[in-house]
Amino acid sequence: MAKSQVTFNKIEKEKKRLKKREDKLKKKEARKAESKENPQGIQFAYVDYNGNLTDTPPDPSMRVKVEAESIELGIPKKEDRGEEELKANEGKVSFFDTSKGFGFIIDNINNEKYFVHVSGLLEPIVENDTVTYELERGQKGMNAVRVKKI
Repeated sequence: MAKSQVTFNKIEKEKKRLKKREDKLKKKEARKAESKENPQGIQFAYVDYNGNLTDTPPDPSMRVKVEAESIELGIPKKEDRGEEELKANEGKVSFFDTSKGFGFIIDNINNEKYFVHVSGLLEPIVENDTVTYELERGQKGMNAVRVKKI
């Protein structure tokens, strides 16, 4: 004799599927009934001066006029940097691996550690050298570039 192919688990799954279908039909009918009761709903939604949605239009007398000439499109021009920003920073090489081509410099003023790559060197450096450098934003933070010995 062969066993029945219908298991308890299959029966339960079928019951859940049918219940889900019934619930979906009930929700659909409830939405239809609700739309018949309130056919218009809110036709327009307005935003007041505080950023809240309302069904009444805003007062036109409170409108702020913006001149087209005052709107700037594009990236603003960089202003000339002062002499302090152009001045190179000083620091000490805490680690530099010539075979891998990178290292770290510790700033003399704020003791921050900055990454330096061999492509940013003006001359070869080794550990414990005192160097001058400029900072440039990299992918993971600030990088030391244009590095040279003092």
